[in-house]
Amino acid sequence: MERLICIAIGYICGLFQTAYILGKVYHTDIRKQGSGNLGSTNVMRTLGKKAGALNLLCDCLKCIIAITVVRMIFRADYADILPLLSLYAAAGCILGHNFPFYLNFKGGKGVAASVGLVIAFDWRIFVICAIVFFGLFFLTHYVSLCSISAYFAALVSMIIFGQMGSYHMAYSYMTLFTVLAFYRHKNNIQRLLNGTENKIYLGKSKNK
Repeated sequence: MERLICIAIGYICGLFQTAYILGKVYHTDIRKQGSGNLGSTNVMRTLGKKAGALNLLCDCLKCIIAITVVRMIFRADYADILPLLSLYAAAGCILGHNFPFYLNFKGGKGVAASVGLVIAFDWRIFVICAIVFFGLFFLTHYVSLCSISAYFAALVSMIIFGQMGSYHMAYSYMTLFTVLAFYRHKNNIQRLLNGTENKIYLGKSKNK
């Protein structure tokens, strides 16, 4: 029962669709702009870098909030499996973000929410993922490639730390998150293979 509660808490937090709300503020339906995805990259392309940064921050925070709430509720009685329950909360948040029921189950891709997961779960993994993401970004400027690579780096890091005894078997659930992330990026992966994926620049350069 406690696992279902964690998933429910996470899903409720994930339903806060920052991109959709920001679109309303700017009198724009993000779902009809750019890629149509309710994620930070599409928000940045459509509404600008400040809106994109705000969207990223809020999507990270909602996963952190979900994990924090779960830890507060279950810390006393379930301390031994708290990392696992945290992942259930994160899973619910990512599902709520990716598949919001009130938007016909069409949300984002879960990357920003997953950043929140990594921040709340283990700062060491966050540092590793940040190095992978920004290292690739400044080399390629493909946000999608950076995202899935950082996700894979998080999985590998969690497995390594898990084998060292940090998380017991909790890291096995990260495999499911990674598979979902790759699935949600399937169109981006196809465009990367075809050489038609758009690039993102932080300076004044235009997207390609």
